[in-house]
Amino acid sequence: VQLVESGGKLVQPGTSLSLSCVGSGDTIADYWMAWFRQPPGKGRQWLAAMTRNTAQTNISGAVKGRFTVSRDNAKSTLYLHMNDLQSEDTATYYCAARVGSALAITPGSYDSWGQGTQVTVSS
Repeated sequence: VQLVESGGKLVQPGTSLSLSCVGSGDTIADYWMAWFRQPPGKGRQWLAAMTRNTAQTNISGAVKGRFTVSRDNAKSTLYLHMNDLQSEDTATYYCAARVGSALAITPGSYDSWGQGTQVTVSS
């Protein structure tokens, strides 16, 4: 599956933003999907994952309560909804897909990646 993220932009602290990830070549309905981010000068961080049938959603403790994830399999689209953004949320955000049958939070566990979308939080 080919993945393309969108929605990243410059926002002020305290605002909300939603990102999208569209899958093509195959439907994301067949994959575990996840969001990661990579702050400047740091490694890639797992944020959230969702099972194929949306029955299970896992959110990293680092963003739980502020970030949620959803998917629309009919549109082959994954979403990341982010609230109360802060400067430390500044990063490149990536979506990823894996064929496996269990939750995975390490980047190496994912088979397909998008090119990333930049989110900058600054006043």
